[in-house]
Amino acid sequence: MERTEQAQVAAPTASRRTTGRPGVRRPQRVLDRAHGFFVLLTEQPVSLYAAAVLRIGYGLLYLAFLVREFPHRDEMWGPGSPWTPALARQMFDQSGWVSFLTLSDSRVYFEVCYAVALVTCALFLLGWRTRAVSVLFAVVVVSFHAKAIFMADGGDNLMVLMAVYLVFTACGRRWSLDARRTRLQASTGRTAGPRGDGLGHQLGDARNILTTVLHNCGMFVIAAQVCFLYGCAGLYKVQGASWANGTALHYVLNIDLFRPWPELSQMIDGHHMLIAVVGHLTVLVQVAFPFALFGRLKYPVLIVLLGMHVNIAVLMGLPIFSGAMIVADAVFLPDRFYRSLGRLWQRAPRPTGAAGAGPSPGTASAAVPPQPGPPVDATLAG
Repeated sequence: MERTEQAQVAAPTASRRTTGRPGVRRPQRVLDRAHGFFVLLTEQPVSLYAAAVLRIGYGLLYLAFLVREFPHRDEMWGPGSPWTPALARQMFDQSGWVSFLTLSDSRVYFEVCYAVALVTCALFLLGWRTRAVSVLFAVVVVSFHAKAIFMADGGDNLMVLMAVYLVFTACGRRWSLDARRTRLQASTGRTAGPRGDGLGHQLGDARNILTTVLHNCGMFVIAAQVCFLYGCAGLYKVQGASWANGTALHYVLNIDLFRPWPELSQMIDGHHMLIAVVGHLTVLVQVAFPFALFGRLKYPVLIVLLGMHVNIAVLMGLPIFSGAMIVADAVFLPDRFYRSLGRLWQRAPRPTGAAGAGPSPGTASAAVPPQPGPPVDATLAG
């Protein structure tokens, strides 16, 4: 009886201990996490340096692409192309693509559009009026891709997606002419502050919140796009027998269309064990990529992917595709990594010029103070 009564008395106490503390803490924990996610989404823009790297990378890649194809621009996009604007418009009716290159068959119009595209890529790369130029850059990339869609490869497809996504990001707040202009205005005291607590101040706050939400959502979509790309590529390779038995790269290295260095491809193809190991490692890394982002394992995985894309650029002659993938991988590096690179760049020795050739380093650093980093190191996968 005593044991029974003790058990009856202890049972409510135990139930209060098990249902009281965890029952109260668990909803509070969920609310705290939801509040933290809401604050992260609306108040702190994430991965500003990664967004700047994406802007610089894709602007430089597409500028290099247009410069490389400058001698062949007429055959690819111009009036001399076998794929005439009339044929392109017929396909647009079915596919839904659009292109400003099909508005006229005039050669003068095409040359002006090509010059505008080159200037747009350069301005986007430098980060000048990035909000407006990013929209123009997306229009340029989509228009040139749609006009010569049958000449595109994986790199062009990825750049079309990234150009559209970058429109919604604040990719001009770091390492850009816009950021430099903001620092100069702050140093001279010309930055406009809030105008009281009126309607203007409320509209400014709403604009900042909307900009932050669009930026964060855009960066998350970019990260998800890269994860889907690697995951689908890895799962597709798993289904193939040639990747399972390790002979897939042998066939890749013997495709004449993607073999700019035949001797080098033949030399690598002679190492059968190396070919099999690299093939299985490629499948493993691509399948595991979305799951490796939540820890420090992502750094060796990114290094392996970097080596893979460099080999694709050299051995298969696809530098634009490899460059687009390497730039996309940069979204998973935290901002502290890019800030450390900036500090290393500032500490690097500079060649001293002739006396009186320009202002001294001390004067320059005093005129333009260093760009401050974000108050909280919030990254996508940091």
